[in-house]
Amino acid sequence: MSVLTRDEAQLRAQLLDVHRYTVELDLTTGDETFDSRTVIRFTARSAGDTFVELKPAELRAVTLDGKPLDPESLDDGRLPLKNVSAGEHELRVDAVMRYSRTGEGMHRFTDPSDGETYVYTQMFMDDVQRVFAAFDQPDLKAVFEVSVRAPEGWTVLANGVTERRADGVWQAAPTPLISTYLVAVAGGPWHSVRTEHRGLPFGIHCRRSLAPYLDADAEEILGITRACFDRYHEKFDEPYPFDSYDQAFVPEFNAGAMENPGLVTFRDEFVYRSAVTDTERQTRAMVVAHEMAHMWFGDLVTLKWWDDIWLNESFAEYMGYQTTAEATRFTDPWTEFGVTRKSWGYEADQRPTTHPVAPEKVDDTASALLNFDGISYAKGASALRQLAAWLGEKDFLAGINTHFARHRFGNATLADFIDSLASATDRDVPAWADSWLRTTGVDKLTPHVTVTDGVCALAVDRAGSRPHRLTAGLYDHDLADEGRLLLRARLDLDVPQAAPLPIGKRPALLLLNDGDLTYAKVRFDAESFATVRAGLSGLPDPLTRAVVWNALRDSVRDGELPPAAYLETARAHLPRETDLALVQGVLSFASGQIADQYLKPEDRPAALAALTALCRDLLRRTEDGDHPGLRLIAVRHLISVAAHPDAIAAWLADGTVPGGPELDPELRWRILGRLAVLGATDEATIAAELERDPSATGQEGAARCRAALPDPEAKRAAWEAMFAGDDLSNYLFTATAQGFWQPEQAELVRPYVARFYTDAVAVAARRGPAIATAAARWAFPAHAVDPDNLRLGEACLREADPIPALRRTLADRLDDLARALRVRAEETEPAQVARAE
Repeated sequence: MSVLTRDEAQLRAQLLDVHRYTVELDLTTGDETFDSRTVIRFTARSAGDTFVELKPAELRAVTLDGKPLDPESLDDGRLPLKNVSAGEHELRVDAVMRYSRTGEGMHRFTDPSDGETYVYTQMFMDDVQRVFAAFDQPDLKAVFEVSVRAPEGWTVLANGVTERRADGVWQAAPTPLISTYLVAVAGGPWHSVRTEHRGLPFGIHCRRSLAPYLDADAEEILGITRACFDRYHEKFDEPYPFDSYDQAFVPEFNAGAMENPGLVTFRDEFVYRSAVTDTERQTRAMVVAHEMAHMWFGDLVTLKWWDDIWLNESFAEYMGYQTTAEATRFTDPWTEFGVTRKSWGYEADQRPTTHPVAPEKVDDTASALLNFDGISYAKGASALRQLAAWLGEKDFLAGINTHFARHRFGNATLADFIDSLASATDRDVPAWADSWLRTTGVDKLTPHVTVTDGVCALAVDRAGSRPHRLTAGLYDHDLADEGRLLLRARLDLDVPQAAPLPIGKRPALLLLNDGDLTYAKVRFDAESFATVRAGLSGLPDPLTRAVVWNALRDSVRDGELPPAAYLETARAHLPRETDLALVQGVLSFASGQIADQYLKPEDRPAALAALTALCRDLLRRTEDGDHPGLRLIAVRHLISVAAHPDAIAAWLADGTVPGGPELDPELRWRILGRLAVLGATDEATIAAELERDPSATGQEGAARCRAALPDPEAKRAAWEAMFAGDDLSNYLFTATAQGFWQPEQAELVRPYVARFYTDAVAVAARRGPAIATAAARWAFPAHAVDPDNLRLGEACLREADPIPALRRTLADRLDDLARALRVRAEETEPAQVARAE
């Protein structure tokens, strides 16, 4: 399919003014397709040629101003409109559209638990064309009036309030001016919990089979929704701009959530069937806050073209975390941001595929889609947090409110936003934007402590170009408790410095970026590094500990700290950690990257043994039942690193972990998956477990387990399902891929390493960007850390011409592979992570 270029969009926006879409969808025509009829009313400012986008199964009829156009003229998703005269026009399109199984366009899902069917749209970027005809670019906003004929017993949700008419058709209220990619429909026999807040209807919705789980958390979800809604009305002068607020938890959703105005869609894993930690609940709260922020950032004021996606995502990310902290019981989400999201940004920003937060030119929609990554989200949010610290919260919000007032229901660019901010301050905002938003890479900050006449001073060496406003934390040993570190002071610091900063007597630990207000890698002086290795768990604040753990993680990835030294630090300090996000983050890095990739195969058993011992320490610490979240994390990770099947097989047989918890479906599938890897289960046991849990997540668990069996026939069947057929949905494809590659089975799957590159290129070309991304992310042979795998991948990028989504994700995975090879080759001593005084 062709992609829309920036130049084409600019020309079309100069020619057209689009007023209104009337869209009629009929979802009663069968399981494979639906009918789509669209009327578009628009004005041509001058005579000329243009086109409308559509990707139908069949184009039945098209008329422009009552005159038929040739359906055969549709070419590669574009219907040409030749010789359009200046003035008002009406385009009518009658088409048959295909349902999707990959989460793109109109996704259709039948729940294996009860046989009920659900559909929902994901129109993002350019997938509205899979549902109805459109002039598909963000700056051609219009009013949308949508009606849907749905099967009996269904409820239809949309951007506005919907009502079922006498003829059985659901009619949605017309929208305000919105972009094509934000139109949304969701249909099915939804279970709904409805309420009202500030005079607006609010609702949350899920599949019927998930009803008990949604009901259990309904007050928490709605309470967070109300609290965030009220907080945004305190921050923003512009009131919520739509007529209702529905949140639908939908199956097989590719993203975390999507900010459709009035109808936010979430992946329905956020309706928890099994036990979760409080950090996972905090993440759900943050996503609610993030998507609500989009009602202003993205929906009310929308980017003009996709080079400004940061105006949507960076702001929603920043506001999501900040508002969660301000308005909900989750008062410390920035720790999770620091340990999870920020590392995502750091990693993306050090790859060859990095890009500025606000790139100067994104040529087309395919290129734009690749930029929805850790840079646009985590780095952009970090930059905004730094901007708020630099401007001050009052001026920052004043500039934002000016931006809303100037561009409400319209489109804006980076220049527009910078102008709005500059109107609220005397600071040089354009210079700040050039330094932070137009550059790539991660700065590195290293402290130097000098002593003059017994007085210490701090100088910071900056590798990079950005100005930083940060805090330096000074910590001393607690004389009453040698395991604790006491904060002496936090000193504000601007880098580059005008002069070294006096700090009094030398602290035991000097920590740059304490409070995590800037975006940079930090290192330690020699004495501070010794204190970290001995006393990390004695630091009083979890966000401080997150900064330290991130510094250690970065040092491992940069080849400055041996992976074994990180494991030793984790073994020493994690059993005393209280913050769940930190425990989860450190264990995930230690097992998923260090044990599985950074250590040589012969060193992996010792690493798994150390992680097993660490998890058992956590279990012993939680035997009193006072720390259920910490215990759950320990149980999950102990299962994942188990080198022998006996203990976890006994848990499965007993249905419980000794001392708790009892095994819920998630833990049962997790154990069975590990037993499959170890060759300690079989198809009959997997089938019996699936009969016990025939849900959608049960189907995914079974696919993951079957692909993980160390049996040549099981591997062949899994591979064929992924790459030879096109029947797997996006979620079943991912589950199968997650099970397939296992470090313990390296010899068994070796023949598939070379096959991956040819087969991934082919399946991506057939099935499109969603499956391409899943293939590169989950079906990539990451365990094969060897030069041959890297050579094969590089040859694929040079010679095979993969589609952009596969090319980008594959390039990232190959860079990770090259980094793992470098880390394995390093023989650096631990002390070299610190810079000598």
